[in-house]
Amino acid sequence: MKKNKLLSLVRTGQPLSGMQQLRLAASLSVPAILAQLSTIVMEYIDASMVGSLGAQASASIGLVATTTWLFGGLCSGVASGFSVQVAHRVGARDNKGARNVLRQAFTSVFLFGLSLALIGACIAPFLPSWLGAEKALHTDATTYFLIFALSIPFVHFFYLSAAMLRCSGNMLVPGILGVGACALDVVMNFLFIYPTRTLSLLGHQFTMPGLGLGVAGAALGSVAAFTISAAAMTTYLLTRSQELRLINEKGSFKPTKDVLSKATKIGVPMMLQHSVMCLAQILTTVIVAPLGMFAIAANSFAITAESLCYMPGYGVSDAATTLVGQSLGAQRPELMKRFALVTVGLGMVVMTLMGIVMYICAPIMMSLLTPVAIIQTLGVECLRIEAWAEPMFAAAIVSYGVFVGAGDTFKPSLMNLCSMWAVRLTLAALLAPALGLKGVWIAMCVELCFRGLIFLTRLAYKMLHKKRGWDALQICQQTK
Repeated sequence: MKKNKLLSLVRTGQPLSGMQQLRLAASLSVPAILAQLSTIVMEYIDASMVGSLGAQASASIGLVATTTWLFGGLCSGVASGFSVQVAHRVGARDNKGARNVLRQAFTSVFLFGLSLALIGACIAPFLPSWLGAEKALHTDATTYFLIFALSIPFVHFFYLSAAMLRCSGNMLVPGILGVGACALDVVMNFLFIYPTRTLSLLGHQFTMPGLGLGVAGAALGSVAAFTISAAAMTTYLLTRSQELRLINEKGSFKPTKDVLSKATKIGVPMMLQHSVMCLAQILTTVIVAPLGMFAIAANSFAITAESLCYMPGYGVSDAATTLVGQSLGAQRPELMKRFALVTVGLGMVVMTLMGIVMYICAPIMMSLLTPVAIIQTLGVECLRIEAWAEPMFAAAIVSYGVFVGAGDTFKPSLMNLCSMWAVRLTLAALLAPALGLKGVWIAMCVELCFRGLIFLTRLAYKMLHKKRGWDALQICQQTK
């Protein structure tokens, strides 16, 4: 049975067998995983291309990476506040209401993105100093972050449109366009990063044009790729989506109090969580920075390499948000529970396998990112430590997606924050002076295992508790 038919069973209150639930979760997860992986492949491309320019260029981008995540996550939180409402309305077969939310989301995310762009442009000249980097890194790091910041209002239409399509049940188009963005990134980086040069292919030589912009070229290449893909994604959403297309339909783009209130309730805890967790990541960068340029570069490359393993978990998490959100909209709490179990189990299996691959292939992964031997050695050590945390990291990632779909974001956000700040940062600060970069990654491994455990505990509580769990959800109020 096709995915759309299975989703229609969810929305119309018809029963689904265990095998149908697994097939539906898998059919939504695979395109979402491809979309997430395409983003990581883009990071690999940027990192490997810039890595060929030397350790200084790599460290410059790695220095501001956590701050770019902070800004990106804020826009993602705003988008989630609206996309979860869309999932609830689609599950309740209220497509007109879903389109009304979509209009308001476009206005809200664009205005918020403009504000972030202004803030980013203002802090860009000072950011490398605040992060404790040596002066040799300041110019490239500032340039990279400034280009990223100015692109936020436009690039994040890609993420908003992708989130809306996923919550309506369409995982395929975001996956395809994510892969397309990855391919465009390769082309754009070749044009922007390197100067015009002669290349050889299959015995034939040809001239490859280029602007030779180095670190700035890496930023411009990614921005160009995302902007083109965002235009395609948004066009599809507005003109082709069965549930959400706005063409030939009149409606107001002005945000209303009711929709903004719900978006705030869902999105603000996610934004605060992401902000404080990224601040924790930035503080981790501050802990790593005194260890030297090679440690900064190795830490950045290892994070990029590890993301290849955990991004499938985020793909499954996207599927969990869609399935749980639409089940809630359809007023089916028992089905919510079953989808929660299926998706968390699927995520843990996938990321366990990816952790094994990461442990075995760590030297290959690092060699693809940098030719510098000392950076490769440090990065391999970090990846093999982190591989042990992947199963429990999956539990935390997918469980959080389940809670987002249920509109339950406040307490899970607090759990993420407490785990990051009380466990990871404390351990990293204690271990880094004695063990160097290895100590920072041991702290990360311990913290992710702890985080997975507390998320599984809360998930079990919500599923089993009759008065305060999902059985007591006032579903009708959620969908009005």
